[in-house]
Amino acid sequence: MAKFAFVYHGGKAPEGEEEQAKVMAAWGAWMQGMGASLVEGGNPFGPSKTVNADGSVADGGGANPASGYSMIEAADIDEAVAHAKGCPILVDGGSVEVCEAFDM
Repeated sequence: MAKFAFVYHGGKAPEGEEEQAKVMAAWGAWMQGMGASLVEGGNPFGPSKTVNADGSVADGGGANPASGYSMIEAADIDEAVAHAKGCPILVDGGSVEVCEAFDM
């Protein structure tokens, strides 16, 4: 099995306790549905900075900054993508970048 990172982009923060509970329940159900494939649930990201090759620093992420991550195990990238298609961030207009993570 290979490891894959899910890097979340976009989405929106839930407004109010009721919406937050609903969103957290959706994420919990999705993650639980992946079973043993889920290696690390991950965390959301806050604002970032990008350090460029010339040493300059800019607000991070450009037009579509990363908003969080998770790690899973899957047989191949197609299986990982199939898991990503159920991610709750997609409902809020976000996206999931799927990248294989190599052990070094």
